[in-house]
Amino acid sequence: MRYAKIAALAAGIGLLLSAGSLAQAQDASTPEQIVDAMNTLWGKHPGKRANHAKGVVVEGSFTPTREAATLSTASVFRGPAVPVKVRFSDATGIPTIPDGNANAKPHGMAMKFTLADGGEMDVVVNSLKFFPVATPEEFRDLLRAAAASGPDAPHPTPTEQFVATHPTVPKAGAAVGTPSSLARQVYNGVNAFVFVDAAGKRTPFRYRFVPVAGTDYLDAAEAAKRDPNFLMDELPARLAKEPVAFRVLAQIAAEGDSTKDATQPWPEDRRLAEIGTLTLTKAVPDSAEAEKALLFLPNALPDGIEVSDDPLIDARVQSYAISFSRRSQ
Repeated sequence: MRYAKIAALAAGIGLLLSAGSLAQAQDASTPEQIVDAMNTLWGKHPGKRANHAKGVVVEGSFTPTREAATLSTASVFRGPAVPVKVRFSDATGIPTIPDGNANAKPHGMAMKFTLADGGEMDVVVNSLKFFPVATPEEFRDLLRAAAASGPDAPHPTPTEQFVATHPTVPKAGAAVGTPSSLARQVYNGVNAFVFVDAAGKRTPFRYRFVPVAGTDYLDAAEAAKRDPNFLMDELPARLAKEPVAFRVLAQIAAEGDSTKDATQPWPEDRRLAEIGTLTLTKAVPDSAEAEKALLFLPNALPDGIEVSDDPLIDARVQSYAISFSRRSQ
């Protein structure tokens, strides 16, 4: 696989360190090393995220289904619609990356639900169908390998060596496309979570957000010709005319399905429970200002929803918090 394709995937989801900085990084936690890698590769941009730096914030509401209440006691599934703030984003830590650039994939979708009791629930999904690696350490090593595998790197490059032992890396990025609109793309939860119902029954699941308007993707040539900000500009313009809706589904795990390995997608014949509708109605007045205050933590959950044994969840929480702290300084 060519360096550019692996670098794009590694950025969406490198780190070439001097001997001195490598020793310092090894003393840091893995989430710190991951954020350091992104800051080194893409630069530190004041007030911007280490990854998924370019985005747009919109608002809407979530309306649950009756079926959702049978799966979980979570308050978000019991009662009327609740407000939701959503940030769509491009990959990489480059805030000026063109939306049609191959490195801008996978696109992200992060949501903050404001619950009836004043609490919050966060959900973070993206356009990958499954993650390229299974552990935080592997993700860190993938970033480092990508950064060390420039055009002049001798073969086999660090990336080629990594991919040789991690075949899920190229497979994960192979099916990721550039949509004609952020409202015309499926967003997946690559990590498993757990519903808990009134009887205490635990049901592992993964989120899936499916656009009611259907999917629509551009080929690489067409995407490259679009305006650099076409996705970020199109969504607010679309919302000014009409709402955008997503079906919110939960893919239910069957016995034997792994909940701790995000590289393993569950078979498509698994039950898809319809748990609600996300309806987006407007862009926020100042998206750049609004996103500065937003911190999305995948473990910010109400009673009735729990994290699974996937080690990537905690690493994501810590990495997001570290990135937030740095961009707030």
